[in-house]
Amino acid sequence: MSQLDYGKYIRREAEPAPVQDDVAVRRDIVGEDVSLDEAAELAEQSVEAAEPAVRDGGLIAAARRLFGGDRVLWVIIITLMIVSVLVVYSSIAKMAYMPSSRLSTSAFLRTQLGIMAICAAFMFCVHRINSWVYRRCSYFVFWVSLALSLAVHFVGTSTNGAARWIDIAGFQFQPSEMLKVALVMYLARVLADRQSKAPTLQIVPSLKFWTWFKSPKQRRIWREGGLPIFLPVVLSSLVVFPSHTSSAVILFVLSLAMLFIGRVNKREIMRVCMWALVGGAFVFLAGLGRSHTAGGRIDTWVAVWTEDRTKVDVQELSDTERSMIAINNGGIMGRGAGQSAVRVEMTHPESDYAYAFFVEEYGIVIAIILLALYVWIFFRASEIFRNCPQKFPSMLSLGLAMLITGQALLHIMVTINFLPETGQPLPMISRGGSSLLFTSIALGMILSVSRQTIEGYFDEES
Repeated sequence: MSQLDYGKYIRREAEPAPVQDDVAVRRDIVGEDVSLDEAAELAEQSVEAAEPAVRDGGLIAAARRLFGGDRVLWVIIITLMIVSVLVVYSSIAKMAYMPSSRLSTSAFLRTQLGIMAICAAFMFCVHRINSWVYRRCSYFVFWVSLALSLAVHFVGTSTNGAARWIDIAGFQFQPSEMLKVALVMYLARVLADRQSKAPTLQIVPSLKFWTWFKSPKQRRIWREGGLPIFLPVVLSSLVVFPSHTSSAVILFVLSLAMLFIGRVNKREIMRVCMWALVGGAFVFLAGLGRSHTAGGRIDTWVAVWTEDRTKVDVQELSDTERSMIAINNGGIMGRGAGQSAVRVEMTHPESDYAYAFFVEEYGIVIAIILLALYVWIFFRASEIFRNCPQKFPSMLSLGLAMLITGQALLHIMVTINFLPETGQPLPMISRGGSSLLFTSIALGMILSVSRQTIEGYFDEES
């Protein structure tokens, strides 16, 4: 049996070569004979030249560690932020030149850039926090959001007869935007905790309310699914409905989507829809909340489809019709940045119809690319959902992506009159601090889940 030579595995330092003068370096390395002094100088120059590359490589590696998560999603977010600057700067010309305005277009732009910088900082901080933190605070965040959404009806600021904004420490924001994110967090945790019995879980009580306290079955339904799932969904929609009908609808549809990905029985989901139909019919028949405003928007939407609007005076056109004109004016390649002619005729071009005059200025080709970015967010989140090993973070990421992509599609469908006017902003692009802030937080949470999935680290509590 041969002996194993361990000597070759032992690292030895090479003995220094004897110093000799006029020793030449190999011609095939440097191309000519040089002395040892010249070779040493060449080596020093090579090290100095390599240091920036090493330093740059270290910076790139550090940046990759610092900005963790899905790289494609980061690119999409940065692109949307750039588009937001272009859209807002073009749209604020109308506000800047209004007689009541005291700010210039550059002042409006600086304000928007400041808001975007704050939102980017929030997104970065949120994406560095592990998902178990969001799981722990989900209940608290939801009930605080619900309380603020209720308080806005009593202490909030009203615009056009609707109380949507509330002032806290000098800052004004919409609690309904916070509630959208909070509801996803809450349902993700509740459904994650009940995954073992989700397919058989009953969450909807009987319409025969007089049996709720008498029947053992109804008491069990309320205890297991009614109070933790069904009631929060109903309350979320109810507190927002009086001031913002479309946001209430978004919250309800978002809840249905969360129940679906949470593997709740389809029969229970249909029963939730049945309750919604009964409640919605009662609200519209009784004329509660802003149902009259919603009814007027539906009438306008139907009129655009069924009546000849070519003879209607320009001043009497609805904002949706103006948005359709803007899209038609844009054509394939657009009229150019800042060249929108319809923006001055719209009520809120910087928020409610941002996509329409984006098409007018940049054309339908680039607008389709913008639409694809929103759809791409959903598909990236779907990939995160499939790869994530934990229930709560996976449902959290997919639910938030559905919120962002769904709201973007809703905004776009309104601009082409596929749906009645809703007043919903285009996520990450429309002017508005509340929407931009909470969309950034939602994207930060998705990136957090992606980062942990890539790193392979999840706490047991996740």
